[in-house]
Amino acid sequence: MALHVVKLACERPDTSGRSLSQWDSTELAEELIRTGVVDQISAATVRRILHHHKLKPWRHHLWLSPKHPRDAAFYDCVEALIALYTRPLRADEMVLSVDEKTSLQPRPRLHPTKPSQPGTPNRVEHEYRRDGAWNLFAAFDTRTGHVYGQCHSRKRQREFIAFLEHLDAEIPPAITRIHLVCDNVSTHHGKEVQKWVQAHPRFLFHFTPVHCSWMNQVEQWFSLLQRKRLRIVDFESKTVLGAKIAQFITEWNHKAHPFNWSTKSVAKIMADAPAKAA
Repeated sequence: MALHVVKLACERPDTSGRSLSQWDSTELAEELIRTGVVDQISAATVRRILHHHKLKPWRHHLWLSPKHPRDAAFYDCVEALIALYTRPLRADEMVLSVDEKTSLQPRPRLHPTKPSQPGTPNRVEHEYRRDGAWNLFAAFDTRTGHVYGQCHSRKRQREFIAFLEHLDAEIPPAITRIHLVCDNVSTHHGKEVQKWVQAHPRFLFHFTPVHCSWMNQVEQWFSLLQRKRLRIVDFESKTVLGAKIAQFITEWNHKAHPFNWSTKSVAKIMADAPAKAA
């Protein structure tokens, strides 16, 4: 009987003519009874059998078949980025990971969010109104953890160039080589951007391979921003949201720290990359 449970759990429900996304213990038990494999079996018994065989058919994991092969060019690009992240920098160099966090909506609630009380978590009103959205352009200094950020209503080359102008003004002239790591989208390498870069030779772009957001360290900082500031989305207006994001960046920079991006950790990420693929 256990073999029937394992066999069924390792097949898609459609194979058995069932309109289900995935199996759970109750559905498996009912299917075994319906098909006459057993007269009676409980979901708890099915769950014990699945646990013994380390099966969890109610879970799923997304994966991606890369359109671009993991060939020599891919590994050359990744190895170059690893070197950029880990090698000692000259006094006149810095490395910034750059990207955008898009469609940040303030979502003002119809009633104020209530703080937690003993035995009660934070309570957030379900209903909200729309009030526009920001696109956060951010650059993460891979050696210090310092973050530069600007919010713009749109995400085009002209907004990206405005952010580059901001970086150019903020970073001291003594830094004569600014390495920018970003993904290979038109916003980052369009004609307008290329023209700007030609007039600002201290900026040098390094593009990550396709589906390799894990190679861009600012993504790790975005996850911190999401967890610590944007998990509860309840801002009075788009203006307030922009101010709160700017405040978060300022507070982060008071205690900024780089991420532990060693050659050993990157080697592990590379080994897992084809499975994660994003």
